[in-house]
Amino acid sequence: SPLLASCDTFRSGAVEQLNVHAKCLDVPLYHKGYAKDPSAVAKAAIDHAAQEGNDVVLVDTAGRMQNNVPLMKALSKLVVENDPDLVLFVCEALVGNDGMDQLFMFDKALSSGGHSRQIDGIVLTKFDTVSDKVGAALTMTHLTGAPVVFVGTGQKYNHLKKLGAQSVIKSIFT
Repeated sequence: SPLLASCDTFRSGAVEQLNVHAKCLDVPLYHKGYAKDPSAVAKAAIDHAAQEGNDVVLVDTAGRMQNNVPLMKALSKLVVENDPDLVLFVCEALVGNDGMDQLFMFDKALSSGGHSRQIDGIVLTKFDTVSDKVGAALTMTHLTGAPVVFVGTGQKYNHLKKLGAQSVIKSIFT
C-alpha cells in the first residue's frame, strides 16, 4: 500500500495540489507544510510509512530548473540521506534541448553529494502534444542509459502509459 510524501516545501500550493491527487486516488498523504527541509520530510514520511504498514513511499519533490542551485542541492541531499530505491526524472516532452540540459543538471545534482547515484528512469509528460516525441525519448535514453519508464498522454491518471517498442514504432508511422 503506497504513501505519498509531499516534499515540495518551496512552491506555494504544492501540498494542497498533491492532496487533491491523494484523495482522488484514495492514497494517504504525508506532509509537514512549507519552508521545511525536503530531506527531513522524506525521512519522516519513510518512518511514518514503516509504522503504518505502507510498503511504498512516493516522494514528490519541487520542480527544478537547472539553474536553481538551492533546489538542486536539496535534491542531492534528499537522495544521499534517504537512499531511495528508484529515482525518476520527470520532464515535459515539449521542452526539446532544454529538457536535455535539465536532465544533465538533475543527474549532476544527484552525484554531487559524494555518491555516484544517477537517475533510474525518465517520465515524459505531454508526450501526446509533440510531433518529434520519439526523438526526445530516444535521445534522453541514449545519453543517460536510463529507460523512459512512462509517458503522459493526457490529463487523467490512466493517461500515464508505459513506453514500449510497439508504441514507439506506432508513433513513428502515425
